[in-house]
Amino acid sequence: MDNGKREAGLKGLASVLLEKGTIESDWLPAFNAVPRDVFLPTRVWPGIADGTKQAAAIDRTNDPERWFEAVYSDIPLTTQWDEGRHSGDDVGITPTSSNSLPTMVFTMLKDLDVQLGHQVMEIGTGTGWNAGLLAHRVGATNVTTIEYDPDVARDGAANLLALGIQPNLVVGDGRRGHPRPRPYDRVIATCSVGSVPYEWVEQTRAGGVIVAPWGPTYGGEGVVRLTVRESGVAEGRFTRSSAFMRMRQQRPDRPPHHLYLRGEPWPAGGVMSKTSLSPARVGGWIEQFAVGVLVAGAFWRTERYQDGSYTLWVYSLDTKSWASADYEPGADDFEIVQAGPRRLWDEIESAYDWWQEHGTPGFDRFGLTVGKTGQTVWLDTPDRLVALIPHH
Repeated sequence: MDNGKREAGLKGLASVLLEKGTIESDWLPAFNAVPRDVFLPTRVWPGIADGTKQAAAIDRTNDPERWFEAVYSDIPLTTQWDEGRHSGDDVGITPTSSNSLPTMVFTMLKDLDVQLGHQVMEIGTGTGWNAGLLAHRVGATNVTTIEYDPDVARDGAANLLALGIQPNLVVGDGRRGHPRPRPYDRVIATCSVGSVPYEWVEQTRAGGVIVAPWGPTYGGEGVVRLTVRESGVAEGRFTRSSAFMRMRQQRPDRPPHHLYLRGEPWPAGGVMSKTSLSPARVGGWIEQFAVGVLVAGAFWRTERYQDGSYTLWVYSLDTKSWASADYEPGADDFEIVQAGPRRLWDEIESAYDWWQEHGTPGFDRFGLTVGKTGQTVWLDTPDRLVALIPHH
């Protein structure tokens, strides 16, 4: 890539981020010194800024102009599908590595509040761009970055080396962190978790900060900023919504549909009823988060039809319970079927009612406390417990 195109791309994206207020001026030297294009492979799958969908691959060899435009746009770029097993131009099943949305990268770095000389641990090297930005800020020898996938780690290391940046890159299980002679001042995860590993807390000094995307199994996710206390507890609020790939070791095993209905004729042992709560009203990101915090061990899928209607299926991870909710545009009530020891739709309704009764709180009203035995989600203040979630 010629320097003129790179400089124009950097200038254009910086202007967008500055106008949005998502990059601070003190990060501009790192932004310019660690150009995003160095960290992208020949093929990328562009995403959209406010969603989780990706388009077909753009190949730099065949279409360098579109590739360059995507790289210097404020969009996420998927770089690997299905742990490297997918090689086609269309999207795969599960995205497993990416170069994150620049707005999210720099707002999370703002949350991290990293300063010159800080010891920083990053969980999820990926393409290496975030590690490179941190290294420019605090010095490469002060950055430890951990990547689970050896192939992703190899490519990330090569990208960093192309700019002469050599942090301490560890191939290993990010849940375990990586202890150093002295504790970290800052820890940042570039993958989402449903449980903040306590090892991260133990490896962070008192007063240190942990920034990570966190979300329940059901859905919804936000960035949480935790401060480690002298007591060994980490506590803090959520700062914004997010949509990151789940840490591989914490991905829940979502059993297939047939294990629930077991081939029985409809309603497959379920109890039929009606509800006035539209399935569409519990589908938003913050609604999913609130429901997921209160309805543990559950997940959902949708079955969509040509007329705009759909069935929302909700399942328990243990395969013992399920529910279906049939959505029809313009309907006032909706057919529900529930089976198993848990009445999952009833649980969802109760969670949604709780969220409504508390003023439909956004992410910034929720907080998280992480201790040795588990984590608690709270609303407004740590003493207002919403849910207790054990470590896993």
